Amino acid sequence: MSSTTPGRYAPALRRLHWIIFALVLIAYIAINLDDVFPHGSSGRNNVLATHFLAGIAVLLLALPRLAVRLAHAAPPILPPPDCWSQVLSKITHVALYLFLIAQPLMGITTLQIGGKPIVFFGVTVLPALFGPGNRQLSHQWEDLHGTVGTVFYYVIGLHILGALWHHFGRKDNTLRRML
Repeated sequence: MSSTTPGRYAPALRRLHWIIFALVLIAYIAINLDDVFPHGSSGRNNVLATHFLAGIAVLLLALPRLAVRLAHAAPPILPPPDCWSQVLSKITHVALYLFLIAQPLMGITTLQIGGKPIVFFGVTVLPALFGPGNRQLSHQWEDLHGTVGTVFYYVIGLHILGALWHHFGRKDNTLRRML
């Protein structure tokens, strides 16, 4: 039994979509505020904690979102798009799900490799599991996490442009299905 209404995604999927969007936006804003504060300051620590918390929340919500998405068929796009548009859409959506899962895991890995616990606003939620860590390898993972994050933002941008193109250019129901 599907709770998907004709023309719209299941309510749980719609809610998770917009909550995850907000969390990714918060993570992005927080990490870009990182350079505003001096190293070691409470402001910088809070900004980083916000970034970590948003990332962990994305990971924890992306998995149920994927489960809900697999359990409910997507409502049809009306009028149906061309084949190339459908293929590009599928590739973009698979990439988005991969990013939503891989990015937070890469962030956790970066901290763990560096021997740093995951701390949210002064509370350790995951201790450093591998001892003092390897600072050089941690910095390499951090660079990779940042690079993948940048690619992620371009894929998000492509997703948003696609939704807007469908809504304003094709005038189909693609965007309305998620509202």
